Amino acid sequence: MMDEKVLEEKKLSREDKYHGILMDIHVDMVLLPNGKTAVREVADHVDGVAVLALDERNNVLTVTQYRYVFGRTLLEIPAGKLDPGEDPVTGALRELKEETGAVPDVFLPLGRILPAPGCYGETLHLFLARGLHMEEQHLDPDEFLNVERIPFDEMVHRCLNGEIEDAKTVAAVLKAKVQLDL
Repeated sequence: MMDEKVLEEKKLSREDKYHGILMDIHVDMVLLPNGKTAVREVADHVDGVAVLALDERNNVLTVTQYRYVFGRTLLEIPAGKLDPGEDPVTGALRELKEETGAVPDVFLPLGRILPAPGCYGETLHLFLARGLHMEEQHLDPDEFLNVERIPFDEMVHRCLNGEIEDAKTVAAVLKAKVQLDL
């Protein structure tokens, strides 16, 4: 295996392009391991959380929402961004309740993923929720979604056949399938 230091790129300069609510965009000039230079376009995004919530019948609580970037609706697990300084567990429990109304008895980490490490600086913290108690949803003012319960085995099938394309949903479902032997 090659030494990580041999692969490291060193930042030579940074030009800030955009400062937004969810992300900052900058363009860096880097020195490559071979001595040449290259441009790296980077979107530093707020970290996020996502929750695979299973009810007593092993149905997954899903949300369908319109994703403007792709011009269509996507089926996903409940997710959202962390508030500044917010602990991932706290943020994940908040997002689950806001989007679905679910409050779990059992809440376990499923690990972290890097959604698009080539240009997107975001870490997503994944969790599993069980023992759900349903309360009232509290959607954000700009949030419109439909909540549905889908059998876990069907979610696995949809992830594997490409019907579900959302990375966090695919990762959480397949991690749970392997880790929990569901």
